Amino acid sequence: MAITLDKNRIPQHVAIIMDGNGRWAMDSGLDRTYGHKAGVETVKKITAECARLGVKYLTLYTFSTENWNRPAYEIEALMGLVLSFVEMNLFTDNNIKFQMIGDRKRLPESVQDKIKYMEDLTKDNTHMTVVMAMSYSSRWEITEAVRQIVAEGTEDITEETISKHLCTNFMPDPELLIRTGGEIRISNYLLWQCAYSELYFCDTYWPDFDEEALHKAIADYQSRQRRFGKTEAQVEAEEKK
Repeated sequence: MAITLDKNRIPQHVAIIMDGNGRWAMDSGLDRTYGHKAGVETVKKITAECARLGVKYLTLYTFSTENWNRPAYEIEALMGLVLSFVEMNLFTDNNIKFQMIGDRKRLPESVQDKIKYMEDLTKDNTHMTVVMAMSYSSRWEITEAVRQIVAEGTEDITEETISKHLCTNFMPDPELLIRTGGEIRISNYLLWQCAYSELYFCDTYWPDFDEEALHKAIADYQSRQRRFGKTEAQVEAEEKK
């Protein structure tokens, strides 16, 4: 049955933990790297569909700080896939801005250069922003923010001070965080930003996550009442104003 979405309540920022690539491949008797290749195709589909629905920011957990502990051949394959993803015409053909958050210094120079090239090429695009979290972890991000604040000699530290020093200071916090692959945790991803995000977990491996699965996640988001610490009665009273 087709899922009907309220176009007036599409989350403006969707963050995704794209999990299950390796297990998807291994279940088919393939090397884990084949799962990552299939995952790139899913990124294309989901990015295009988010753009069509009116999502303004899509943040994809592509490679975590902890992923550096994976076998060297898998890291090399992942870096090659990142290059192929960044080179896609998806961004230029659809007026999509591309940005990266994470520790760039740890990336191979070829990857750094290509990412910077795409950021510069698409910086004036306005339809949607795709953010790739690469060599990223939230604890790393918050630690870096604290270091910057201390170096500046700032004494009056507020939540706004910290937010301004995070990698994500150019965009709103995610309204919806999706994790595929059956795991129920957020794995050091946007911990500060997801304080009041709606969390959605599904068993579907990322290579099998399609437009219908995305619609199901957004429909679930739309079925919830976002209270931000307020009582249900308070929220209902505000909605009636």
